[in-house]
Amino acid sequence: MSAPLKNTAYALQLHHRGELMTPLAQGALWWAARRTLIVSDLHFEKGSSFARRGQLLPPYDTSMTLKVVETLVDEFAPDCVVSLGDSFHDPAAEARLSPAERLRIRALTARTDWVWVEGNHDPDPPAHLGGRGAKTFRMGDCVFRHEPTGEIGEISGHLHPVARVTGRGRAVRRKCFISDGHRLIMPSMGAYTGGLNILDDAVTRHFAGGWIAFAAGEKQVHIVDRKLLAQDHTAARKDQLWRL
Repeated sequence: MSAPLKNTAYALQLHHRGELMTPLAQGALWWAARRTLIVSDLHFEKGSSFARRGQLLPPYDTSMTLKVVETLVDEFAPDCVVSLGDSFHDPAAEARLSPAERLRIRALTARTDWVWVEGNHDPDPPAHLGGRGAKTFRMGDCVFRHEPTGEIGEISGHLHPVARVTGRGRAVRRKCFISDGHRLIMPSMGAYTGGLNILDDAVTRHFAGGWIAFAAGEKQVHIVDRKLLAQDHTAARKDQLWRL
């Protein structure tokens, strides 16, 4: 039996297939009844991948993303962590990790039952870093996979959903979760990942009926009134698609 969450920033919960889950502002999902932490699209070593192609980015994205995951594992002490694919930006990303970053990942996978779900960027489970690989992973009535298919009970990633929220003469763009209570798409957690607007057909077509957007704020997650959601400008959409 799980202890109640004491942090008031975690007051918002969502229902998924009869289970209560807590979306976190960092972009992760906490399933207290199973003591399971779900993360998605970490994209380790995206910065070094771009640098090799001539686009120089500060080489700190892996360390920054690891820090977020480490903080969550420290806080929640999960029995299981499910990483929903694209944990690594490409098949050679593991080789580009620094020795310190390899040690940090091994320390994380040694603390819990760590499941690396395969993604389109990392189709093979990482070697020598601990944890176990899976094309899909099932727990109770939930199925975890990288790319959404619309299956009942599915929790997926891949699309990096974001919400453009308008109001009071301004607009903000936030990572978000989208759910209809039977299917859920997670936001990305990678420091250098972009996102796809939640109103894009590539996102909404996975939900046959209504859906709810849960936008990540600085410290907590908020349900967003759909009337406040807006499409991105064309240039912004192209930019974000390029960054996935």
